[in-house]
Amino acid sequence: MKTKILLSCLVGSTLSLGTMTHASGLVQTKPTYVMSDYAKTKYPIVLGHGMMGFTRLGSASFGLDYWYQITPDLARNGATVFATQVSPFNSTEVRGEQLLQQVDEVIALTGKPKVNLIGHSHGGPTVQYVEIVAPQKVASATAIAGVMKGSPLADTVVSGNFFGTLVNFVVDFLSPTISTLEGNPSLPYDFKAGFRSISVAERTKFNALHPSAAIPKDCSSGQKITSDGIYHYSWTGDQKVTNVFDVVDSAFGVIAGGMLGSQPNDSLVPVCNSIYGQVIRNDYNWNHFDEVNQILGLKAWNAQDPVAVFRQHANRLKLEGL
Repeated sequence: MKTKILLSCLVGSTLSLGTMTHASGLVQTKPTYVMSDYAKTKYPIVLGHGMMGFTRLGSASFGLDYWYQITPDLARNGATVFATQVSPFNSTEVRGEQLLQQVDEVIALTGKPKVNLIGHSHGGPTVQYVEIVAPQKVASATAIAGVMKGSPLADTVVSGNFFGTLVNFVVDFLSPTISTLEGNPSLPYDFKAGFRSISVAERTKFNALHPSAAIPKDCSSGQKITSDGIYHYSWTGDQKVTNVFDVVDSAFGVIAGGMLGSQPNDSLVPVCNSIYGQVIRNDYNWNHFDEVNQILGLKAWNAQDPVAVFRQHANRLKLEGL
């Protein structure tokens, strides 16, 4: 679900910033200068990528960050921000345990007892998993186009038809390639477990086993603060094709978005299925990749700036004392 991001590494480069990388794949963005404390939250911000995601492909001087231009901006505005690295394709439970290990590392590095978790796409359920098994370590959980109730596209892939077979073939090549390019070739991947985890059928079972007031039964907002004291937020786009010059993005939007029918979606995830806690907005002029400022910031000419939205959310967390 992130194949276009992989392709973009061939033409893109990141901003030159000091970074600190640890054995787990954790990357902290260290700014060369700080311009404000607008995004300076009480607890560190920890970002979790989606399916077929990564921290960085390539090097700091010539490579591509998944959270394109987002982590540098947060750091320049005072945030302590980390990008995590989990298996591009695997079950929510495997990815969740990998993320929890890196949360523990962030807590050890910063001395803070909690973190603010933000997950995109499959990163949403991955963040949710950490909240379930270690709520004492989570101050807030935010899902960006999170597949909190699953995506019908995943059910289609799991069904084993021609489309699913084609996706499997692509994944078998891309998963180890991505892990190698981001410097962690030992990351395990499981195509079937990954898609099964984000199918509507499996997410329905998961949410029944681990009910959360943050995930509503209908399409209204979920509960902002749950009984464990954790704050919850979500936002998403509702567009399929946003920039004709982003050819991979456009092709994916036409094919995948068309398979989701008339229900509002961002080309991969139905808007209704992405709700988690307080809805910041669910109609941004973005598709699934624009939400993390990919590919290289290409989006609709009148679209909101994803970088600014992340910065504003950090300030929202700050004002909540998080």
